[in-house]
Amino acid sequence: MKLSNFGFNLPSDLLAEYPSENRDEARLMVLNRKDQTIEHKYFKDLIDYFNEDDVLILNNTKVFPARLYGNKEKTGARIEVFLLRELNEEQRLWDVLVDPARKIRIGNKLYFGDDDTLVAEVIDNTTSRGRTLRFLYDGSYKEFRNKLKELGETPLPKYIKREVEPEDEDRYQTIYAKNEGAVAAPTAGLHFSKHLLKRLEIKGVNFAEVTLHVGLGTFNPVEVEDLSKHKMDSEELTIDAKAVQTVNLGIQNKKRVCAVGTTVMRAIESAVSSNGMLNEMDGWTNKFIFPPYDFSIANCMVTNFHTPKSTLLMMVSAFAGHDFIKRAYEEAIKEKYKFYSYGDAMLIL
Repeated sequence: MKLSNFGFNLPSDLLAEYPSENRDEARLMVLNRKDQTIEHKYFKDLIDYFNEDDVLILNNTKVFPARLYGNKEKTGARIEVFLLRELNEEQRLWDVLVDPARKIRIGNKLYFGDDDTLVAEVIDNTTSRGRTLRFLYDGSYKEFRNKLKELGETPLPKYIKREVEPEDEDRYQTIYAKNEGAVAAPTAGLHFSKHLLKRLEIKGVNFAEVTLHVGLGTFNPVEVEDLSKHKMDSEELTIDAKAVQTVNLGIQNKKRVCAVGTTVMRAIESAVSSNGMLNEMDGWTNKFIFPPYDFSIANCMVTNFHTPKSTLLMMVSAFAGHDFIKRAYEEAIKEKYKFYSYGDAMLIL
């Protein structure tokens, strides 16, 4: 498979600027791999496809308000700072992206907030847009983190052209988000409402939670035609004993084991034992899944509709079959499904 196999024409009006009014009332396209059939449903209909002791695997990462705006010393130029990952808690060092990057050099200082109590000094250039910042703040680490949250805003993807609105703080977060560390939401999970989760629980469906802190690397464009030469950025991953037990029991009992989102699929495929079961893991993964690929853990997945030539589309194509996904996406465009982070969903059986 080559990069050009994953191109298609996506009308710009199908990129979702806002989420559906209610989480579980987004549209749901159901793909049956065995029968090669396509059904059109709503997300709340998901419950009809699961039975007692089936397993849903969720990513419980929590998005933090990673986008800040500061002013450059002397010139006062407004600079966007996107927090990627904390490098050193004690020294308050962070990997960030800056925009516009051409104005930001080593030694520059940036001032944040109306009172300028938070200052950052550029100490390294990492990529054309990447910088390492040392934050200077008079206060404890906890007070410093609270200050970042106070000044930061919900990191909506760049394709959303509107300003961040108050509802985004809630809607760009899954209702089961727990462990803070992501700079982008695991968007397949955004469709679950408390009501739907409760109904699934009453039906006897089991839940396993993993944590994969989504970074921006997931969305980096692939710039090589030969996919084997593309390198994914590493993302932090934790799979505990409880999740392993729930998932492996589902596999042993030949139940439906469903990965909710590409982040979950990448997480569980990064922790496969030699006998095809799930292992505990606490580390990092840079796994890149593209066709052809043999999946070991999940036999079902929930995912959103992805953009052309994205690594996410490649993974979904590996799971459902390239030709089937191509047909499904043609149908989605014809039926005006919404794409990307706030878009509609797909269930692949």
